[in-house]
Amino acid sequence: VAGGATGKAYAYNADTGQSLAVISLTTSSPTFINDEVVTREAVYFRDSSRAVLYRVALQANGSLPSSPTAQEIPLGGDFEFVAGQFYANGIDATPNGKTLVVVNTFTGILYRVNPTTGVAKKIDLGSDAVPNGDGILLQGRTLYVVQNFLNQVAVVDLNAKYTAGEIVDTLTNPNLDIPSTISNMGNALYVGNVR
Repeated sequence: VAGGATGKAYAYNADTGQSLAVISLTTSSPTFINDEVVTREAVYFRDSSRAVLYRVALQANGSLPSSPTAQEIPLGGDFEFVAGQFYANGIDATPNGKTLVVVNTFTGILYRVNPTTGVAKKIDLGSDAVPNGDGILLQGRTLYVVQNFLNQVAVVDLNAKYTAGEIVDTLTNPNLDIPSTISNMGNALYVGNVR
């Protein structure tokens, strides 16, 4: 679980709710640990107040080590950052975990990120953008981007290398009231409102 302004991450047993670990990601300020994605090798957290990712390595069986620690990975390359703005928000990973996808809330730009180096490359959407991008969900080559204050979800069709894409649809619903997170189950999307 992303710990927001605490600079920490929390792990729980999904069956019992028992706390398994409290992981210090950063003591820097400001910080806002805002989302995470689990791959086969690690959990990656992103900080919306700083141009960094945090990596918590997993054991070979996918479980947390007994004393989990975090590695800070600076976001570089094409990633744009101005102190004081709310930046990297949603994060997801390709199925093999070798590429992360991140949305920049402030600029509406999508990036593919090397999880080892933090080097970010802009995903070319042509003249399109996804401003107010928040939670994201990558399903194959379809990327769903929650646009919180716009009360909508952009549907982006990406190419096979995740280097370019286009917005092919926009999902709306009168029940959306500043949506933030998105997940799926079966053939349905579930979007959580901040409110």
